[in-house]
Amino acid sequence: MADDFRSKAVLWPKGHLYEDFSVGQVMNHHWGRTILESDTVLFTTLTLSFNPIYSNRAFAKAHGHPDIVVNPLFVFNTVLGLSVEDCSEIGGPFVGVGKLTYHEPVYPGDTITSRSTTVACRLSQSNPSSGIVTWHTEGLNQDGRRVIDFERSNLVRRRHPEGRSA
Repeated sequence: MADDFRSKAVLWPKGHLYEDFSVGQVMNHHWGRTILESDTVLFTTLTLSFNPIYSNRAFAKAHGHPDIVVNPLFVFNTVLGLSVEDCSEIGGPFVGVGKLTYHEPVYPGDTITSRSTTVACRLSQSNPSSGIVTWHTEGLNQDGRRVIDFERSNLVRRRHPEGRSA
């Protein structure tokens, strides 16, 4: 297949290497995501989260909410996912999450955006070809109010592992 479109494709590098990050660097992640009722109901069902506040409108209203509450784990996954392209898309093991705080409920129809600030960069002692980068990530609703924040760390490949760090 000489006319195969794949033969004309150009590899477009994605992601950032360890040297591309610096403490204090702020990344406003693109697009955002409007959370639909179907998103949270499906996620809640698939994860067997039987708290009725996530799936029973009458129950949620009886407990002071205007609608069902979006499952907080879905909110976390969405905000983390929005940050991947800028922070960890190039790959490398996920090290962990800490300091996770939910600030206010998210409801179906809310649009969530996220931003991350690099808070730490250090070379890995056990894997000299990589560094460990930590970001403080915030999820904001359509009114700019913070609904979630957390710190997360990833092992990130170095550009020149044999050289000195930037």
